[in-house]
Amino acid sequence: MKKFNRSLVIGCSLLALSACGPDDIASPGATGPVTVNIGGGSSGGTPTPTPGTGTVQPAGACPTIADPQGLADKGTISGPTGTWRVCELPARFNVSTTLPKLPGLLYSIRGRVDVGCDGGYTAPTDGAPYTSTTPGCEATPLKADTNVTLTIAPGVILYGATGQSWLAVNRGNKINAVGTSTAPIVFTSADNVAGFNSDSSMGQWGGVVLMGRAKVTDCDFGSVDTQCERKTEGSAFPAVFGGNDDTYNAGKMSYVQIRYSGFVLGANKELQALTLEGVGSGTQIDHFQSHNSSDDGMEVFGGSTGMKYYIATGADDDSLDVDTGARFDLQYAILAQRSGQGDALMEIDSDGKETDTPRTRLRVANFVAIQPEVSANNEGNDKASTLFRGNSDTTLINGIIATPKNECIRMTGSGGANGATLSARSVVMTCSGDKYIGSGEYDLAKVKSFFGSGANGNNDSLVSTLTNGFVNGSNEDGVAAADAAAITSSSFFEVPNPNKIGAAWSGNTTWYTGWTCNSSTAALGGASNCTSLPTT
Repeated sequence: MKKFNRSLVIGCSLLALSACGPDDIASPGATGPVTVNIGGGSSGGTPTPTPGTGTVQPAGACPTIADPQGLADKGTISGPTGTWRVCELPARFNVSTTLPKLPGLLYSIRGRVDVGCDGGYTAPTDGAPYTSTTPGCEATPLKADTNVTLTIAPGVILYGATGQSWLAVNRGNKINAVGTSTAPIVFTSADNVAGFNSDSSMGQWGGVVLMGRAKVTDCDFGSVDTQCERKTEGSAFPAVFGGNDDTYNAGKMSYVQIRYSGFVLGANKELQALTLEGVGSGTQIDHFQSHNSSDDGMEVFGGSTGMKYYIATGADDDSLDVDTGARFDLQYAILAQRSGQGDALMEIDSDGKETDTPRTRLRVANFVAIQPEVSANNEGNDKASTLFRGNSDTTLINGIIATPKNECIRMTGSGGANGATLSARSVVMTCSGDKYIGSGEYDLAKVKSFFGSGANGNNDSLVSTLTNGFVNGSNEDGVAAADAAAITSSSFFEVPNPNKIGAAWSGNTTWYTGWTCNSSTAALGGASNCTSLPTT
């Protein structure tokens, strides 16, 4: 997460953005095409496109959905891909609903859109009044577990209609957003639809937040010994998460892109592309790309879950942020910071409360993390590409850190029994300077000893031969890989055949092609550029 003073500047620019966003695309029920000028002060934009120059023709109307509130027909919106029908989501889904894929149709997220009412720390008993924190749900008699499920069909495109739009999947409810390798689900911004975005655009809407009942630390309510809960938003209706169910199921997301996300909710409360909050092992997430988030590519607060096939391109803060008691496993990851910008490729910590349990734990196998230039945004201006601090335990396996103009690892905190630990196996680095930074109770020698170059297959002086920025070259392929499943004693991790370090090598490049989008940060072999929309 960002320091607040830096976030405040972004938040102010977003206020300007939302003021000139598509607040009035058309009156509800409009039938004729309405061309809108969706400008954005922070988009870094390109010249105004000629409206409707593409091939897309608008759907004739909005579909009927299961939720009786229905969708609001907001007319049409035009850009370089053509003209689209805009169907606005209700402020809260009260019954399980499917959003179908229809040619020429976009779904609009205006402000905060909730999936169900917050069901509380534990599932409420049938019909018992429960003071939910979700807007409009106060003292609503809930069933044993309301479980509203929002299903999003493959190929659906949704966009944030204003800068402060976001999707909140509350406790006791689920998302079922399952795309395919040829029809990914895309969450993006209004500027992206209109064709104003460039490779530097970011922070144009909120993002997606999944909230669950798994264990968290650093409590906003209660304590880790009783009922620990945290809040996403510091408003009159905070989005609350946390519980005691580490198997909690928040649903499934697969083959999904989230583009140009991130805005500030309050002091130290920022949204990123995807925020996982207290979600458990029943939640399934794979094949996910975050692109140009103005905060983290993804942040994991508490919970106990895993993900395979994660791509973060162009994050302006951390590509991966894991904290507040999260126990998170990740295999196959490409973390690519925009050149000369962003903070850490990975930031792992406990948000300052080093004695809380459970400890934050991250295990990552088969990853490549790249930052080609020095970034002035590195926290403390220390130029370290990864950051590990208090009350956290990190295991890195079969990885590549390629940041030739930055130190590679920083560790900080009080040390001792509550301090951060780091274990690396078959991890190679290309760094500058002394390679390591130690602060607090961690001196340089201690940080070097944690990585242990020359032992366990680790090398802090590899000459990088990466091709296309992130695909193994001969030097990377020559490193003997470790057995992640055996090291972690976890069935989550698999041993690829052939077993290699990194995330992409000859014979293992198709997993990220087709469903992703391309940018100057990373050419992923996607079906389209991130500055444009899929049209099929």
